[in-house]
Amino acid sequence: MTRATLLAAALLALSAASSPAFTADSADPPVPAAVFTDPPIDPAHPPRMDVLHIPSGGVQINGVIYLAAGAGPHPTVILLHGLPGNEKMQDLAQAIRRAGWNCIAFNYRGSWGSPGAFSLEGNIVDAKALLSFVRDPANVAAFQIDTRKLVLAGHSMGGWVTALTAAQDPGLAGAVLISAADMAGHGATPAVRPRVVKSMESEMESLAGTSREKLADEIIGASPRLSFNAAVAKGLTDKPQLILTSNDGLAPDAEGLASKIQGDGGTRVSVHHEATDHAWSGIRIALEATVIRWLQGLT
Repeated sequence: MTRATLLAAALLALSAASSPAFTADSADPPVPAAVFTDPPIDPAHPPRMDVLHIPSGGVQINGVIYLAAGAGPHPTVILLHGLPGNEKMQDLAQAIRRAGWNCIAFNYRGSWGSPGAFSLEGNIVDAKALLSFVRDPANVAAFQIDTRKLVLAGHSMGGWVTALTAAQDPGLAGAVLISAADMAGHGATPAVRPRVVKSMESEMESLAGTSREKLADEIIGASPRLSFNAAVAKGLTDKPQLILTSNDGLAPDAEGLASKIQGDGGTRVSVHHEATDHAWSGIRIALEATVIRWLQGLT
């Protein structure tokens, strides 16, 4: 998201109920070697990258899979970008691969060259389609995927897609939310529509089949049905989650979700706050270290 979009999201967030503050640990463990060290060379099973074409909504959306070194099968992370996706977290994808996990990055319908029309609800459908793709036995064999250890990880709007998708998929091993934006969670009304439209002024060149006005109407129409609501929290109660927040005005979204999950008896949610911007620009190493440590705790 651009600065303008973040300001609009933060403006909408002012109407959200306050949630308890979460702070970073006072003394983090050492940075995992995978953040800064290449894996051992395996000539028989080297790491590689393959292009993916994932069937969804009558088209094939584009993606790539970063395959980890070694014979496998490998646990696999699916990485979901935000709106429109200028920050794609590719350094995180590479670090995840060095840690022995496959990592898939893809583009929703109507974004960054994927065919079709972009829409918020379409993004959720695309995420589910990708999960079906990686569970297909032919793809499991081709890409050495351990389907018992599938994790969704999303940034910004991708964090929202991650939460809503993971809440309906009991087969996932976990979910990671990075500066998640609850796209439908603040009771947006037609009165704020002009501000939402204005906030997307510089966001549209990589999106097809939509407009600022259509997206604004979709955000308004989706609230609260597709928000971080009680049903989403209930669906996440038993699932391991890493929720990372930053100083972008959106922390109450994810922290509020964490509080709901914990209120439902969930004990497997870890919340970590860093004093950085929405894109985590100044602490990439810390971001990679935190995510990899959490992933290592799942295996």
